[in-house]
Amino acid sequence: MNTAELLADAFGRIKDTVHQAVDGLTADELAHRVDPEANTVGWLVWHLTRVQDDHVAEVAGRPQAWTEDGWDKKFGLPFGTADIGYGHSPDDVAAVRPASAGLLTGYYDAVHERSLAYVGGLSDADLDRIVDRRWNPPVTLGVRLVSVVNDDLQHAGQAAFLHGHLLRRRG
Repeated sequence: MNTAELLADAFGRIKDTVHQAVDGLTADELAHRVDPEANTVGWLVWHLTRVQDDHVAEVAGRPQAWTEDGWDKKFGLPFGTADIGYGHSPDDVAAVRPASAGLLTGYYDAVHERSLAYVGGLSDADLDRIVDRRWNPPVTLGVRLVSVVNDDLQHAGQAAFLHGHLLRRRG
């Protein structure tokens, strides 16, 4: 297995979990909170997709699907187009109310395809490229991509847990 195949497999696992986490949920269930300050399935999937879109687009040197493909308008959120959900308050989380699971997976799938296109051309040597000098030590491409996978899988797992909770509530 080479670098490109390894990263494609990791991103594919996120996609599978995202689809499972929203499968069959209504708009109300996507916005359900188990606690007044808890994240929702809708917010978690939107946020993890925004993180992947933002971070991979930056290292790839291309625009984000969020704005280039008009997902920002399709979601109609009250945030700036650069917002990825980091530091959101409970009120901000509540404002993310996707109209359907299909809207979430449509955006995720568009970002996923862009991510696969980018990582598909990477070699081992590419992973050592410095992509962010604001940290000490500076962040390499490999570290950034692993960070995205890690963050996304954690949020996808949280969404999957909530999916199970919602299905139990249905009875």
